[in-house]
Amino acid sequence: MRLIVARCEVRYSGRLTAVLPEALRLLMIKSDGSVMVHADSGGFKPSNWMTAPTVIEETPERIEVRKHKGEDKLEILISEVLSDVVHDMGEAAALEKDGVERDLQEQLAAAPQWCGEGFRLVRREWQTDIGPVDLVCRDDADGWIAVEIKRIATIDAVEQLTRYLDRIKLDPAMAGCRGVLAAQAIKPQARVLAESRGIACVEVDLAVLRGEREPDLTLFAA
Repeated sequence: MRLIVARCEVRYSGRLTAVLPEALRLLMIKSDGSVMVHADSGGFKPSNWMTAPTVIEETPERIEVRKHKGEDKLEILISEVLSDVVHDMGEAAALEKDGVERDLQEQLAAAPQWCGEGFRLVRREWQTDIGPVDLVCRDDADGWIAVEIKRIATIDAVEQLTRYLDRIKLDPAMAGCRGVLAAQAIKPQARVLAESRGIACVEVDLAVLRGEREPDLTLFAA
């Protein structure tokens, strides 16, 4: 991985046009061609980025990153470099899911109707260019649904599913894809954020999914 601390201006063009005015930023260039531009604020999310596969062209004053296919382009105009280092990260170990999350995924893949009425599974671990979605399903109306599964769903889970949906919707055939966040427990703040983005929230009980106990009965007032 290459890490560059530089004073630069960043211009993005493609589906939209955006400009980050000149400032001191951290540029992360990964071996797979992904490029991220970070400021010293804004949490973990980059100010701008380009996911692999990309074509990168570089001069001392400029780094241009283009999608291998498509019109998206990230242009970084450099006025001063404070640091430029490369680190050998070695082979990346695959992320291992928490045991409960893995079991939840297996159970919900076998019975996707727990995530929504009429859901049927299309594929587990549906690959996007930024990572795999746990489940991709279709509903009774043949609409697409991306399901992200967590043991405890936080705001980070909502952000993760939002990013997946952004990538999936780039395919015109899946432009109407909606999201479902499924978890044993969903934090109130995560539920509010999810619902504001049109993402449905479903709480599931692993013991019920396994048939180890009956679902709780809910009484409705007349």
